Amino acid sequence: MTRRAIWTSIAEILRAEIASGHYRAGDKLPTEAELSQRFGVNRHTVRRALADLAAAGTVAARRGAGVFVAIASTDYALGRRVRFHQNVLASGRTPSREMSRLETRGCNTREAEALGLVIGAQVHVVEGVSFADGVPLAMFRSVFPAARFPDLLAALARQPSVTAALADAGLSDYTRASTRLTAKLASPLQALTLRIPEAAALLRSVAVNADASGLPVEYGITWFAGDRVTLTLQAE
Repeated sequence: MTRRAIWTSIAEILRAEIASGHYRAGDKLPTEAELSQRFGVNRHTVRRALADLAAAGTVAARRGAGVFVAIASTDYALGRRVRFHQNVLASGRTPSREMSRLETRGCNTREAEALGLVIGAQVHVVEGVSFADGVPLAMFRSVFPAARFPDLLAALARQPSVTAALADAGLSDYTRASTRLTAKLASPLQALTLRIPEAAALLRSVAVNADASGLPVEYGITWFAGDRVTLTLQAE
């Protein structure tokens, strides 16, 4: 009988441990040296096992960082109504958000143009990170006219849902007026926040949302981790 290569057995063990949740999506696997010691083999054998897992899309190597359990891409629909929680729930995952900035200040030229305000008018600025099953999908910055939504930041401090906070402020519905998508490379800070390699691919979305009368209510910029999100376009 032909003897099975040892590396195939190692790959099967690691694959089973990933499938059972011992290593979860985004987790870093032990180093080649640690795996070599665990299985009593040389690094070349471990490297063959990891290469087999990578070829199957189970793990992904990041230069200078190690080997990580691959994260399945989340479909994210871009249509007239773009709602983070609904999009993530539709993909079968659990959405969450962490707010890092809730601030009121004067708007800059670009924000004023997008929201139809005079330069320096007061706006609410909201920044944070969006997650699916605890894995960061995107960083975001949203800007709202403060005069129209004076209590918006207080509402967001209670619940990190823009849709719910706007509803509390009297806006029951809003739609996407425009979206611009651009490919970018992650800065060191973005890479750290999103837990991706520096200079990894990002998809930047610059969008304006408007009320039923067409009046702008939100100017938003979102930086999606390129390998974790598949943006889909919906005809409505």
